[in-house]
Amino acid sequence: MRIVGHGVWRLRLSGKHHAAPAIRADSAVEGSKSYRKRCLRTPVRGASSALETAFRRGQTGRERIGTGVAPWPVGYVVATSPRGLLPTVSNPYRTMTPILQARQRQQHTVTPRLQHAVRLLQLSSLDFAQEVQDAMGRNPFLEVEDSPHDAGRVEIGPLNGDGEPRGIDLEAPALIADAPYERENWQQSSSSVRQQSGDGDIGALDMIAADVGLRQHLHGQINVLPLSQRDHALACAIVESLDDDGYLRVELAELAETSGMSPAVEEIEMQIALKRVQSLDPPGVGARSVAECLLLQLPAIDDEEERETARAIITDHLARLAQHDVNGLARLLKRTPVAIEASCERIRHLSPRPGWNVEPTATQFITPDVVVRKVRGRWTASLNRAVVPRVKLNQTYASMFQEHRDSQHGELAQHLQEARWTVKNVQQRFSTILMVAEAILKRQQHFLEFGPMAMKPLGLREIATELGLHESTVSRVTNNKYMATPVGVFELKYFFSREMATASGAACSATAIRGVIKGMIDAENPADPLSDAQIARLLVRQGLRVARRTVTKYRQLLKVASVERRRRVGRPAGGEALA
Repeated sequence: MRIVGHGVWRLRLSGKHHAAPAIRADSAVEGSKSYRKRCLRTPVRGASSALETAFRRGQTGRERIGTGVAPWPVGYVVATSPRGLLPTVSNPYRTMTPILQARQRQQHTVTPRLQHAVRLLQLSSLDFAQEVQDAMGRNPFLEVEDSPHDAGRVEIGPLNGDGEPRGIDLEAPALIADAPYERENWQQSSSSVRQQSGDGDIGALDMIAADVGLRQHLHGQINVLPLSQRDHALACAIVESLDDDGYLRVELAELAETSGMSPAVEEIEMQIALKRVQSLDPPGVGARSVAECLLLQLPAIDDEEERETARAIITDHLARLAQHDVNGLARLLKRTPVAIEASCERIRHLSPRPGWNVEPTATQFITPDVVVRKVRGRWTASLNRAVVPRVKLNQTYASMFQEHRDSQHGELAQHLQEARWTVKNVQQRFSTILMVAEAILKRQQHFLEFGPMAMKPLGLREIATELGLHESTVSRVTNNKYMATPVGVFELKYFFSREMATASGAACSATAIRGVIKGMIDAENPADPLSDAQIARLLVRQGLRVARRTVTKYRQLLKVASVERRRRVGRPAGGEALA
């Protein structure tokens, strides 16, 4: 049997073929006349013993991988080679033949630039404007576009040959119409203030009141009190230890030890200093607990009976007040439920965080990306030009670089390419936002006319299919993007709601159901509010099959308290009871 090609031997044992090591032959003597063929037939019990016997009786020779099949009777192994059997190898069962295979598969590769574009798309307008501003600071080919004096609006260019929008026309004039008028009035008022002043150093900005925090507000009151230097220092130490809520979280003994005064500060001195701070404005400042904070504000209640009832509730039954257990408080305090409800109502008007009344807080304003108006009986959407970064490519630098570019200016070439990509990304971002907003407006016009109960079910796939975008792209566009409408400012994802079937077979959105629930709660009797189970039964009567747990979830999304917390004793009904 002559061995040619590549592969492995097969050992036939007990009716089965077993893999054996490849037999290697000497190619130099393979075709010579002295070619000797030697065969060995050895009864074996297993493949391993047969191989050991065959290799032990073999002769030495150069190796070449061969292949063959032993067709001899069961229980024998035959190994042939040009120079006899081969010597034993370290791992005779290992196949050493390399195999080359060609496979075809599709794989989506996200480039770093595409990853950056996706990250920018899901940013809010303020964050995106900051990113563009940072890019202009490090890229010499980007510059701020000069604002023309005539007013205009941001427009989306017409469709190109591929049927895609060309994006925002950044060259279009987009300035607020009354900006020159306001700037002129500001300059005139500023100059008039300077003329009125004797030295001319005070401007309009100098007349703006500075923000005063809680500690500055308290220090200003302490400074006008007739106190000794020691008492003034102790009161200031307590003021500096207050947190932003106006609470004293530090023990008085610790403050006395860290004061460093001589003689040592006694506990009675710290108590007196604390009382002085607690007598300052705002009421409740310097408290060490919520109950103490509320007790410090009780003098604001004029009615003595209500004040004493409120004091008893805050001192001994604050937990029941949180649970709104009016009947339980009435039994414990031996008062009527109406009196308890009146005192609880006065307590609710007290401030549990007095420091918030003075501490300046930065108000976070929402800048809408899209503005919706009704023009000639039709709802139209337009971009808010205030959120569009006014950036353009510096054509002078770009042309100069193109004329004198060489291999040494690789970094500048990268900056130029990055600048062009930034301008293009601004165009594509806002054109995509406007397209999605227009598609949403076309389907949710009834919401603007009749409110949340007219909201239609809408999914991301429906908008994505119409615009030829991916669902993930539509999801990124609707996050942190806002639409200003005549009925309020809403996030774009607010207009998407899952479809829910009604008893008649029609479709209804979850937002519409939440609107119905909100209407029921607004019209309920405060003395007998509706429970979640009652609301669910009322929805079934209207053809809306909603489970009680779903009603609870929607009520929590509406930030409406539970039925126990909404119950008011002795209050007139805001409308007819629905149950």
